Amino acid sequence: MNLILMAIAPVMVIIVYIYFQDKYEKEPVGLLLANFLLGAIVSIIIVTVIYLFTGRFIPVTNAFSVWQQFIQAFIVVALSEEFSKYVIVKYFAQPKKAFNEPYDGIIYAVMVSMGFACTENILYVLQGGFETAILRAFTAVPAHATFGVLMGYYMGKAKFSNNRIKLNMAGLFLAVLFHGAYDFFLFIRFIPGISIGAFISLAVALYLSRKAIKRHQDNSDFKPL
Repeated sequence: MNLILMAIAPVMVIIVYIYFQDKYEKEPVGLLLANFLLGAIVSIIIVTVIYLFTGRFIPVTNAFSVWQQFIQAFIVVALSEEFSKYVIVKYFAQPKKAFNEPYDGIIYAVMVSMGFACTENILYVLQGGFETAILRAFTAVPAHATFGVLMGYYMGKAKFSNNRIKLNMAGLFLAVLFHGAYDFFLFIRFIPGISIGAFISLAVALYLSRKAIKRHQDNSDFKPL
């Protein structure tokens, strides 16, 4: 039970932080919870189904191949996981009337991402124990949050733009780019010291995420004059 609480705790901290960054027009709690649960259940199911195909058709035959690890990081893992989140935001959250300002793209995308991260984190922590819980609380969980913010930033803009397809795809692309980079540097750990690239990419994603949140806050239609 303690391990499960440790797995869930960083997810809840991020959710509370993102919720209170929605300064001017809060989203319905029920809708936020629905997005979280869809991320925790449906997104995981979508990824599992995709993995059944990619694991068969894009196998790793040489663990020391940089190219194969690149494909695994960006296509097999990042694209499938971010696509599973994107589908929920695009077809469930974005059409809702409550999605009525650009920041809503961030909060709904993060809720879906945190749902996914919660399920994933519980599985990893139950297997890896206390040290895994501590490590992932400061790495993988915040990483999923930043991917959600970057995706949601553009999906929030897309809702109110004539270039909806282009902006939605930009959000998906950025999430895959940073997710893939983060994983890639961890996958090629057989190159000494290269894993530092994962933490650099995470730091850049965190910086861009903060800027994205601030920009949507500043441009909110509900901001008092």
